[in-house]
Amino acid sequence: MPVKFYSDKRVRAPLLIACWPGMGHVGILAASYLRVKLGGEPYAEIDATPYFLPDSIEVRDGIGTILPPPRQTLFYVAEPPLLIFEGEAQIAGEPGIRIASELLDVAQQAGIGTVFTGAAFATAMSYRQPSKVFGVATDETMRQRFISLGIEPLKEGRISGLNGLLLGLAKSRDIPAASFLATMPQYAIEAPNPKASRAIIEVFLRILNTSIDMTELEERIREADRMMGEFERRVAAAIEALRRTEETEEEEKDEEDERMSLSAETPEPHELMAHIEQLFEEAQRDRSKAKELKEELDRWGLFHLYEDRFLDLFRKKPQE
Repeated sequence: MPVKFYSDKRVRAPLLIACWPGMGHVGILAASYLRVKLGGEPYAEIDATPYFLPDSIEVRDGIGTILPPPRQTLFYVAEPPLLIFEGEAQIAGEPGIRIASELLDVAQQAGIGTVFTGAAFATAMSYRQPSKVFGVATDETMRQRFISLGIEPLKEGRISGLNGLLLGLAKSRDIPAASFLATMPQYAIEAPNPKASRAIIEVFLRILNTSIDMTELEERIREADRMMGEFERRVAAAIEALRRTEETEEEEKDEEDERMSLSAETPEPHELMAHIEQLFEEAQRDRSKAKELKEELDRWGLFHLYEDRFLDLFRKKPQE
């Protein structure tokens, strides 16, 4: 796989931070923001053309063209010295493994001795809760570093895509590696989550013993919180409307027992939204699950909020 170097000058850096897009664009946003604020310069480009298999064309003004392969760019930061890699898109299967291996080849030539990646950890949480960072290491020495970084080791789970696979490839070369996963609301995995990205950036800054201006990122966080807050409020309003309707219909029953029953079975908005998100994922894999999803949306009076997304299930091919 050809590699284009932007300069004849060879650099030296002890660390590699590498990220590809994933849930909430958490890792890739962290890497790109850190690179911009630290003044990273393009160092090398890994050509993905031989492994790029387009599945659509882009149309503008009636003209269709095949999009170029996603860029896979390695940047060099002079101070503190490190390499930052940003992949525009995940590339699955053997091509992705080859790109990751080529990345490690180039990075080792620059003297890197440690590899870090970042990703999201989706969970049933509200946007109001702080993002917590979990860590996954490839050896015990690296895991022990989590203590000083204030990171809790992930008990179990799976890191999908190249953000996770790069760790395994690094370990096969005896390069210490770790991935940091920041929690984010499960119901919002398709939208960028700058709050989770900030949590990962803060870990990287502690490792690098440096600081950067977070003003722009804080603005993005406020905007994302506003949007998620509005959606949580709409879900809460739908739940409350359902509660009032049920209380009216059951007014002949013992009101105290009924209130206790509703309180016990009614989840918090973010918990219900996480449950709905799981049903959407199941329906994407198996269209027969769409009936259960529809029934659950109707049960909570939420179909009007999810109608467009529900109908999209039948406009897209099932995932393989």
